[in-house]
Amino acid sequence: MLTPPTREFDFNQQDFEKVRKLIYDYAGIALSPAKHDMVYGRLAKRLRALNLKTFGDYLKVLERGDFREMELFTNSLTTNLTSFFRESHHFDILAEYMAANRQVGTLNLWCSASSTGEEPYSLAITACEAFDSLRAPVKIVATDLDTNVLEVAKAGVYAAEEVDKLGATRVKRFFDKQAATGKYQLKQELRDMIVFRKLNLIAPDWMIRGPFDAIFCRNVMIYFDKPTQLKILQRFAPLLKSNGLLYVGHSENLYHAADLFKLRGKTVYELARSMGTPSLLR
Repeated sequence: MLTPPTREFDFNQQDFEKVRKLIYDYAGIALSPAKHDMVYGRLAKRLRALNLKTFGDYLKVLERGDFREMELFTNSLTTNLTSFFRESHHFDILAEYMAANRQVGTLNLWCSASSTGEEPYSLAITACEAFDSLRAPVKIVATDLDTNVLEVAKAGVYAAEEVDKLGATRVKRFFDKQAATGKYQLKQELRDMIVFRKLNLIAPDWMIRGPFDAIFCRNVMIYFDKPTQLKILQRFAPLLKSNGLLYVGHSENLYHAADLFKLRGKTVYELARSMGTPSLLR
């Protein structure tokens, strides 16, 4: 019988429950009991960085309100799996929407979980293609809770193996190759279309202006429990234009918010009724 490997730090159930409460209270993320080992692996790095001996000592740092460490704690526990044009049918639907609304002026989009930037830049590429211009009349607000990934997103620099999946035509049109590194950076015109900001979806004040033609909130709701999901959806609804669209992940549904959103198809939702036109997110 194999003996389980000895851990560097003791991490008992009480420690795990405190971590679960802290990340839930701060970010609304509901960690399942099955995440015990994942939490240990990710937070052990923070203990080493701070030269702490126990998880109890680390939790005391968090509980006394160390803002910077709470930010690093949250960054450690958030998952940032993304790629360009992930769930590509969503971008086809967005392109159709843009074509149908060419005459309405500037279109406003919100990517509410931008991660390392592939999703908002996919929105920008879609806009440039829909309007056949690098200066498409589209503004994108891209937000995320993780400050580390926001810095990557702002730079807009990606490895060749990531970019090559887009095809030679798109790469040539929308990227500049960096001779020194062999990496690719989105052209300035696309980066200028996007404003990146830190935002916590369960914070009382979002401070982002609407209304939006589209809100992308894909593969985010799965980290929240149903009450938290509903609160967020209740705040999304009045921020969409009357014909605006909400995009969610392939494994997500909004059955519990049927009074707010109705399914248009392919995990794209529209308002169940008119919500009026807001001037500021609250």
